[in-house]
Amino acid sequence: MSEYYDRLGVPRDADGEQIKKAYRKVALKYHPDRNKGSKDAEARFKEATEAYEVLRDPEKRARYDRYGPDGLRGRSSFQGGFDFSDALNVFMREFGGFGGFGGLEDLFGGGRRPREPARGKALRVTIPLTLAEVRTGATKTVNVAVLDTCRQCRGTGARGGARPTPCAECGGAGQVRRAERSVFGQFVSVVPCGRCRGEGAVVAERCESCHGDGRTRTTRKVRVQVPPGVSSENYITLRGEGNVGPRGGARGDIMALLDVKEDPRFVRNGNDLITEAPVTFAQAALGAQVTVPTVEGEEEIEVQPGTQSGAVMRVRGEGLPDVNGRGQGDLLVRLVVWVPRRLTPEQERLIEELRALEDPPPATVDADGRRGFWDRVKDALG
Repeated sequence: MSEYYDRLGVPRDADGEQIKKAYRKVALKYHPDRNKGSKDAEARFKEATEAYEVLRDPEKRARYDRYGPDGLRGRSSFQGGFDFSDALNVFMREFGGFGGFGGLEDLFGGGRRPREPARGKALRVTIPLTLAEVRTGATKTVNVAVLDTCRQCRGTGARGGARPTPCAECGGAGQVRRAERSVFGQFVSVVPCGRCRGEGAVVAERCESCHGDGRTRTTRKVRVQVPPGVSSENYITLRGEGNVGPRGGARGDIMALLDVKEDPRFVRNGNDLITEAPVTFAQAALGAQVTVPTVEGEEEIEVQPGTQSGAVMRVRGEGLPDVNGRGQGDLLVRLVVWVPRRLTPEQERLIEELRALEDPPPATVDADGRRGFWDRVKDALG
């Protein structure tokens, strides 16, 4: 799953700045205005841009690293797939016009388009979960402090809800062009307008409630549907549930980080749970029915006569479900022979009689005895 990294020529641990620099280098190399309409260059330009769009986004990058391209299905920002025109839009968004090679202004039809209001920044919340909720799944409701549309100005940021006026400096585009020269020729860089701060409009009189931002802080109740089988490494993205953008910008996302509380009775190993159950010498030697804990209650298991301390038994289906719906884990029970610290006189007498009758232990420890607990757990898993 390193194809996207290979397209940009960066290592898998590259940071955002490295990825952007690598993309700029590859995009300039294969830009169509430099390659006289070469179809191969166009394809490489598009592939590099598609890779950049995934790797620049922390959420998309995490899904790609874990699941590969399949993890990105249905999550693209581009309806109908990523095509060549999308690649050109991304390049213009990142680096603006670049006029030394001619043609980009024509490709976009010339003129300047108004800048859309900025989208609200994503929020993070932590969702605490018990092991029982992990087993069954849960619906959690959390209170989230968000920036919401100002009621007094209806999000415009202007007094009385008046609409902002187009910026005279940039003509409402939110950007201004600046001609520069380099070894490659003349570049036209596009930078945010300093007067309107890239918004394309200015507010003459600011709203008293939000001071021109178009947003006020409030608390919202947000429902999070948690599927079964999750772990603390997982998170859930709630699209369009976060902060609204300033002055009419779209609502951002909420990233719900899952925090599964440890249960002292169990150790989690993937979808399996591991626990210990103490048994007496008599139960191990003669066999018995022993009650062991499960996530949702208790279960009886049968201890066979002659069971050794440290033996691992499997209880099918009493583990955790797979988060991707691929079956159910098991409960692994390690049996530990319990030795009482104090004996009654009667117990002492009987054990002395047993000692006189019992066989001596083996002179050497068998192969199983030399192996550790985790080796026996692996045998049980196999």
